[in-house]
Amino acid sequence: MKYSVLSMLGLVLACQLQVSAQGVKPTKPAGSKATTHNKSASTTAPAPAAASIVVPSWLPPTHPIQPAATIVHDLLDTRLDVRFDWNKQWLLGTATLTVRPHFYPQTQLVLNAKGFEVKSVRLLAGSKEKTLSYTYDKKKLTIALDRAYTRVEPCQIRIQYVAKPNELEAGGSAAITQDKGLYFINPLGTKGKPRQVWTQGETEGSSCWFPTIDQPNQRMTQEVSLTVEASLKTLSNGLLISSRKNNDGTRTDTWKQNLPHAPYLAMLAAGNFIVVSDTWRGKPVDYYVDPKFSGTAKAVFGNTPQMLDFFSKKLGVDFPWEKYSQVAVHDFVSGAMENTTAVTFEQSLVQFTPRELPDVGYDAESIVAHELFHHWFGNYVTTESWANLPLNESFADYSELLWAEHKYGADAAALVQQQKLTNYLEEAQGKREPLIRYRYAQQEDMFDRHSYDKGGRVLHMLRNYVGDDAFFAALNRYLIQNKFATSEIAKLRMAFEETTGEDLMWFFDQWFMQRGHPELKVTHSFANGQMSLRVEQRQDSTFTPIYRLPVTVTVWNSNQPTDHRIVVTRADQTFRFPVPQRPNLVKFDSPAQLLAEIEEERSQEELTYQYSHARNYLQKYEAISLLRSKSTETPVSSMLRSALSDSFWAVRKAAVEALRRYKGPNGSEVRAELQQVAATDKKSQVRAAALNTLAAFSNENYSNIYLAALNDSSYKVVSAAIQALAKAPAVGSQEKILALQETNNSDVLNATATYYSLNGNSTDQYQWFMRRLPDASDADLYRSYLPDFATFMLRIPPIEREKGIQRLESLARSAPNGFVRLGAYRGLSILASSMPALKTVMQDIRNKEKDEQVKAYYALMQ
Repeated sequence: MKYSVLSMLGLVLACQLQVSAQGVKPTKPAGSKATTHNKSASTTAPAPAAASIVVPSWLPPTHPIQPAATIVHDLLDTRLDVRFDWNKQWLLGTATLTVRPHFYPQTQLVLNAKGFEVKSVRLLAGSKEKTLSYTYDKKKLTIALDRAYTRVEPCQIRIQYVAKPNELEAGGSAAITQDKGLYFINPLGTKGKPRQVWTQGETEGSSCWFPTIDQPNQRMTQEVSLTVEASLKTLSNGLLISSRKNNDGTRTDTWKQNLPHAPYLAMLAAGNFIVVSDTWRGKPVDYYVDPKFSGTAKAVFGNTPQMLDFFSKKLGVDFPWEKYSQVAVHDFVSGAMENTTAVTFEQSLVQFTPRELPDVGYDAESIVAHELFHHWFGNYVTTESWANLPLNESFADYSELLWAEHKYGADAAALVQQQKLTNYLEEAQGKREPLIRYRYAQQEDMFDRHSYDKGGRVLHMLRNYVGDDAFFAALNRYLIQNKFATSEIAKLRMAFEETTGEDLMWFFDQWFMQRGHPELKVTHSFANGQMSLRVEQRQDSTFTPIYRLPVTVTVWNSNQPTDHRIVVTRADQTFRFPVPQRPNLVKFDSPAQLLAEIEEERSQEELTYQYSHARNYLQKYEAISLLRSKSTETPVSSMLRSALSDSFWAVRKAAVEALRRYKGPNGSEVRAELQQVAATDKKSQVRAAALNTLAAFSNENYSNIYLAALNDSSYKVVSAAIQALAKAPAVGSQEKILALQETNNSDVLNATATYYSLNGNSTDQYQWFMRRLPDASDADLYRSYLPDFATFMLRIPPIEREKGIQRLESLARSAPNGFVRLGAYRGLSILASSMPALKTVMQDIRNKEKDEQVKAYYALMQ
């Protein structure tokens, strides 16, 4: 699963953290000739007396242990025959389950079945059926079997039922915003959205639409028959083995998967899709999209066959499943989901017009790679419990770097590494958990930046430590040894130990089983022909380990780099290297592979040297980032101006941003160069950044640049121009923005909302906000659209605000998505500054809110 809603959490809770850039060049540390001087005598710092312990704010509360589910029965096969009541939003189903006692004889079968109306339960014995008695509490269906069955005696149970997902108690989490399993989108077929039905199983949502043993340590084959209107396309796991027209105008499609997978990976979808077909080694590869996006489907998904080939060869295990389909659905609750052979995506992440495609960059492609890699790590080999979720998600996360490295090169991979590390470190300001967590409040808590971003970075360090050959050989061993089975972290460790011959408990213990990360201060000095490098581990050693850190230090002397492999094992450790003269530069962790916060002392001269001699993108980025405050000094400004023409777009973007509000001696030349970048850079992200930078020069008028940018081919650039004009309106801007205000693009929509919030005051603009509100995504409603709407309403007479305020109040009380409720509440709080009576309404909204997470955010917003 890959999800975008976690980024919304950061908008509320995360501290923005400037981190040292980390990189991706693979190396295998070997012995070093450096001598060491240890100021700490042990690998673990002594714990202070209990009375002096200060508990850090990031230490989470202690939760109960959450073991893997006890396996009483093995779920062998599931056959479903389903149809839909669109008006009632019900699923009418018949489930035939084949089960077998796992070890001990059993006289009853307990199934997860949430919110059903159970019609009948029967035992199938050949051609005969026997009615069985059962009890049902709306969550679990307990069936009394006709006798005791042993572990060599499978039995078949047939259950007729009605699933009523909308009648379930509301639930969900930050990662999976709803948990009702089955979702009807625009069931009555009104205008505005396609009519669709789809499912989301992870973590325990499958039991909301069919009875099952809803645990990740079960595996089943399956067959799903879907009866739908003849005009609709269907999709489920496995291959379409039959499609039958019915006399009532419906059609029944039957999908069968012969290879076993976990129940949470089962899916179905039906809607008015166009299917764009592809193949890989004779296997079907299909892309299900809205009809209007059929022309760009291959531009988004078209690298899938290459990915299948690359990952199959890299892992030494060919993609094992019968087919590979990807479907874009509306209002998906979890970003994307790796359902076996039938991946589901939130449509806004993968459906783009031709004009939008250049702005998408690597984002959509990374999601495609992520969900595909799950078909080895998560589907082929599955976590035995949610405590071991990183065995699924860390690998899927790391696949994004692997694909970027393969397809686009080392700089693109380094950019992925940088973004992912930043994501984790932001979250780490508020909480620090072990990757493998046997204690959590609910299983959805595992879906965080630790399981994804931190886990991927840990795998990157493991790859750098053992080397590429051993890393992929160990993954091959792990996959083969555990194929079509469940796994836990010890099995991964053993695969690496069996491959390398090395006891790797130290690595797995400090990175997978303990919380936190290294916080390092690195200093160096030169005297008497020796360079001394001091490394201090400054993390809280009461709650975080003192790490063992194999790392590469590169020393540049006479413009020649020399790599030294060292192993940091102490809280305070000094390494010494013989050098003929004072080095030009000493770079700790020069491949930038450590998951750490690193404070490394370097002079301005050393940093400019680092930029000009950089081996990778992250060394350049770090130099630019650390010298931003020195941009007015000639050596630095020269470096930044040189970076404006770097071959890698992210370097150019970093340089553009570093020149924000530049007040150096070459101001006119710098601003002219920025204008040139804004007009001509081939990457839209860089052009947009240049417009944002120009807008920061408050005493300069670049309205002609902004007005020209409104005609740019990139919506990202157009939206940056609108944002710039919002702060400094120009003659004619109102008319041009009026011409753009119906553009069907989220960036332009949000920028226009900001423009009107600061400059609008008419009834027409008020109606525009009301009319376009359904076009904003849930994330955008929270981030900007609803607060902008409220800010705009401050500019119009109070009597004209009534409908808008009512709309905000309605959303704050009853919007299905908690972040939308928060966004509407933020809007009301803006209006309350001039309408004190709204404070009573807001208090009532807070009092009646049932979602504990939303209530917590309300408390933070007070």
